[in-house]
Amino acid sequence: MFQDLRFGVRMLLKNKSFTTVAILSLALGIGANTAIFQLLDAVRLRTLPVKAPQELVEVRLADMKGARGGIGRPTSVTNPIWERIRERQQAFSGVFAWFADSVNLAPGGEARPARMLYVSGDFFNTLGVKAALGRLFTTTDDQRGCGAPGLVISHEFWQREYGGAANVIGRKLTLASSPLEIIGVTPDNFFGMEVGRSFDLALPLCANATVRDRGAWLDSGVIWWLTVTGRLKPGWSLEQATAQMQAISPGVFETTLPANYPPVSVKDYLESRLIAAPAGSGVSELREKYEQSLWLLLAIAGLVLLIACANLANLLLARASVREREIAVRQALGASRGRLVRQLLVESLLLAAVGAALGAGLAQALSRFLVAFLSASNDPVFLDLAPDWRVLGFAAGLAVLTCLLFGLAPAIRATRMEPGAVMKTGGRGMTAGRASLHRGFSLRRALTVAQVALSLTLVASALLFSRSLGKLLAAPTGFRPEGVMIADVIFQRLNLPPDRHPAFKDELLDRIRTIPGMESAAVADIIPLRGRGRASIWMDGADARQGAKTSLSRVGPDYFKTLQIPLLAGRDFDARDRAGAPKVAIVNEAFARKFLNGASPVGHRFWVETTPGYPETSYEIVGLARDTKYGDLREEFRPIAYYAAAQNTGAGPDAQFLIRSRAPQAEIVAGVKRILNEINPAITVSFQGFKPMIEATTLRERLMATLSGFFGLLALLLACIGLYGILSYGVASRTNEIGIRMALGAGSCNVRWLILREALLLLLAGVAVGLPLIVAVTRLAATLLYGLTPTDPISLGLAALLLFAVTLLACYLPARRATKVDPLIALRHE
Repeated sequence: MFQDLRFGVRMLLKNKSFTTVAILSLALGIGANTAIFQLLDAVRLRTLPVKAPQELVEVRLADMKGARGGIGRPTSVTNPIWERIRERQQAFSGVFAWFADSVNLAPGGEARPARMLYVSGDFFNTLGVKAALGRLFTTTDDQRGCGAPGLVISHEFWQREYGGAANVIGRKLTLASSPLEIIGVTPDNFFGMEVGRSFDLALPLCANATVRDRGAWLDSGVIWWLTVTGRLKPGWSLEQATAQMQAISPGVFETTLPANYPPVSVKDYLESRLIAAPAGSGVSELREKYEQSLWLLLAIAGLVLLIACANLANLLLARASVREREIAVRQALGASRGRLVRQLLVESLLLAAVGAALGAGLAQALSRFLVAFLSASNDPVFLDLAPDWRVLGFAAGLAVLTCLLFGLAPAIRATRMEPGAVMKTGGRGMTAGRASLHRGFSLRRALTVAQVALSLTLVASALLFSRSLGKLLAAPTGFRPEGVMIADVIFQRLNLPPDRHPAFKDELLDRIRTIPGMESAAVADIIPLRGRGRASIWMDGADARQGAKTSLSRVGPDYFKTLQIPLLAGRDFDARDRAGAPKVAIVNEAFARKFLNGASPVGHRFWVETTPGYPETSYEIVGLARDTKYGDLREEFRPIAYYAAAQNTGAGPDAQFLIRSRAPQAEIVAGVKRILNEINPAITVSFQGFKPMIEATTLRERLMATLSGFFGLLALLLACIGLYGILSYGVASRTNEIGIRMALGAGSCNVRWLILREALLLLLAGVAVGLPLIVAVTRLAATLLYGLTPTDPISLGLAALLLFAVTLLACYLPARRATKVDPLIALRHE
């Protein structure tokens, strides 16, 4: 084996061009596959870095049919439900609840957000997480009325903000005017329970009332915000835990039924049931959003690797024809066929090993690029990309597999020859006779057809995703985002009484409107494409049971003017629509179609379902607005009811301002900061362009279009190389034939057509094989496309045209070389 390795290295160094092309092809193929698998490993396959993660289960509702109010994660529960679970459960040795939030660290001016984790007292103990410094929370830290308890910080935050100072314990950090003492630092490998999102600070649940002014959340039965997780007792199974959760469910929901719960939902609430689900891999919005895309990208990258392997197999077949005499001499001297196959496979294994090593390095860079691609400045993605046994095993497995794919067939083919026949042809003018020149040509054609078929699939996929992204970005939204900026203002530190919040927002808005270059500005509690508020609505005179879910938004005067949403009938909100005045609303066209069969809604009234704090309320419709997208670019226009923001008596100490201006964005940002600082330096603000915010909602589509486009271009390049190789080999093997044809009067056009016909036949065969493959592969991506079918004829046609252009490019040099054959020189070899 050592001799084989040494000889293989010498042979590869002797053929530097072949070796370079082979290694680069493999590095790109293996690196792309490994990078995407590494993301899948981090997002889906790995378990949490805690003690015995397989024992963790999440307690959730079997369905959320009975849930009403503010719902966070689809599997979250209210605090009263969590407290009843903690009291009555018997399946867990430890159980805890947690909630991911954000908090502002800046005392004033531009906001400096930090990722906050609210946890119950048993959080760290149940997970088996030990402090890297100081101590972590216990149940004594999480008691009602805890006020300003201690603060635990993450290892990353400790390094970033305090430079890893050993005396950080005991220091104070002010959050929402409350100085909190740092009592501990978590270990560097612990990022929390959410894959893709780490945390900076951790506080007990009881501190939520102090830091976020959300005391009502702890007692509210309609704020679904907590994720409950437990560790199974020894001997307990997931099925037993589910049975126990269902056994306690009737008592849990009966004792937590909120007063004034919507009557139509009481029965569903009381019939809700708790279940236990595996939680060893944590929860992840990133997983839910991107898992399907990553699996599909892994399949696409696998096709690229197959094309690279087919290319290398073709190159090795060509090398084998050149090395026929060497192999024949070895056989004549007594080498067995198995010995020769091993020798050739060792050379292939060397190529695969070096390609895999370079690919592993490339994978690290590519995976970090992808994480950066998915991250937003205000919402960074956190993934542990350290290679584990799965990633290393995957890369090693790819190396062995590629070695077999591109090395085995050429090795077996090369050792099938008869040594005597090869030695006889050795004395003739050509290295091998016609039979030996054509040996393996049919296999090379088959490999080239496979390359074309796979390339067609990849190019078609790239075009589908690129055109889908284009259609999504061009989809009508109903508003004009250009020139609009979002300013998120928080004035919690001013400690204004709640009844002063609406008036203070109006004062801020009036001052902002005085900035030079300002066209219009308005307040809105829900920004388009961020919408999540819904309620059951029915028209006046109808039965409440006939109500339909409708999207909601609270906006101020000039909202429609700022976003340039046309008002088709009625009026905009104005000074008449204040607290204490009759409730009014503006609805969109979809609302009118849904509830009034398209008739004008102005003057009609509708009712909104009851929730605690918001009794069943009647609204008069005073305006009709053009349809707009609400929560997602992909959605159809849905019914929306806009309420007057000034009539909201429960408004918090924050506001979102939409600002349209003619001036550069930097000038508006400076103007807003100056005004807020003049009013009170304790006010904090953050800014985001409306159009970049919309573009951020298409990250998944951009990821698919970008990577599939890259893989498609790589496939075209490999297909071009493959076609060029087979055609060049064909010209070399048919030199005598071409010479005879030209001696008998064939012109340059005839010879060119001879080569072009060969290329077109390979192309047509590849297209015939590739079309069914495209249908099979692209159907898997149907849910990721927008405005296109998986068999979109334009995309398929463009893919075929691109491959035709590549075919012409690939056959140009071989065809030109064929026309330059001198008949006398060609015939002299005979």
